[in-house]
Amino acid sequence: MRPTRPGVLAGLAAVFAILTWALVRRFYSELPTVPWTAIPTVLLLAVGEFYSGWMTKARIGRRPGTEPVEPLAVARLAALAKASAYGGAVFGGIFAGFAFYTAALLDQEVPRRDFFITGGSTLACVLLVCAALYLEHCCKVPKDPSDDER
Repeated sequence: MRPTRPGVLAGLAAVFAILTWALVRRFYSELPTVPWTAIPTVLLLAVGEFYSGWMTKARIGRRPGTEPVEPLAVARLAALAKASAYGGAVFGGIFAGFAFYTAALLDQEVPRRDFFITGGSTLACVLLVCAALYLEHCCKVPKDPSDDER
């Protein structure tokens, strides 16, 4: 499995932001208000992935007081990190597109509420992508010092 490239994630977020902005522009009056529950949910996922990365790095590095980690568990965490990075980029783009549209309507109460919720959700998705990239980085096997001598 190859490492996730941040440029691909940024491209996905930009494409979904543009598509969402175009759809919201046309159908905003028909949409329900945006729920605020995405913000704490995505933040909890980001915290969980960051903590998992921190613990995995310690276990792979065999720091004192930690147990060795199963190789299959590391592969599963790397797959979770990759999926979270792509999912966070897509949903971050969707929330960003919604926020871009509502930014022009801040003088009205409902669009202002939607702007702050989608803006917060976008930031939470950015944190999720960062935590996922960190977890993916922590799942790399460290180089063996004896490899340099060969």
